[in-house]
Amino acid sequence: MAIKDIYQAVLEYEEETIAGLVEKELAGGADINRVLQEGLIAAMDAVGKSFSEGELFVPEMLMAAQTMKTGLEVLKPKLGAADQSSAGVVVIGTVKGDLHDIGKNLVGMMLEGGGFEVHDLGVDVKPEAFVECAKANKADIVGMSALLTTTMPSMEETVAALKEAGLGHIKVMIGGAPVTQAFADKIGAGGYSEDAPSAVELARKLARH
Repeated sequence: MAIKDIYQAVLEYEEETIAGLVEKELAGGADINRVLQEGLIAAMDAVGKSFSEGELFVPEMLMAAQTMKTGLEVLKPKLGAADQSSAGVVVIGTVKGDLHDIGKNLVGMMLEGGGFEVHDLGVDVKPEAFVECAKANKADIVGMSALLTTTMPSMEETVAALKEAGLGHIKVMIGGAPVTQAFADKIGAGGYSEDAPSAVELARKLARH
């Protein structure tokens, strides 16, 4: 059994076998961080690249992300014990008035696969809920999704609420079909991404600054 099998299982959406592969690798004394970085994270980076190049589509990306998440669940208890450093803490949610969650769920899974600690608030999230969760978990980034033009103003309200709560240092990233970089600039968000793989890249960039 090797880490490359874990990597391959993510690429081939083998959700039913990945937990066993991860468990066997750990039982054999493999380094937890190597399993995470070279098995799960590297595989999701490859999936993101294939998506960006038009070789994969959202359904395949969701299957890969779900497979990765299943493997990650096996690692999580041991990651805490090994005191692995997280890439950063992200609070995500679909904004108030909006119930769409496929894109948001995919971003959350991809961020977890990228080594981030993710707190997903779900859908129809009020600005104050983002603020409370960001404060409680010492978030580095708040990520917001909107699929309706009518709910986009809630993103601006949330950015303002974070600043009012003294959390202006937290980076904000936004996404969703009607959202643009121009809108991100207008409301004072740290960045915008058009899909899940670029959201991971953006989060890594924001977490470094």
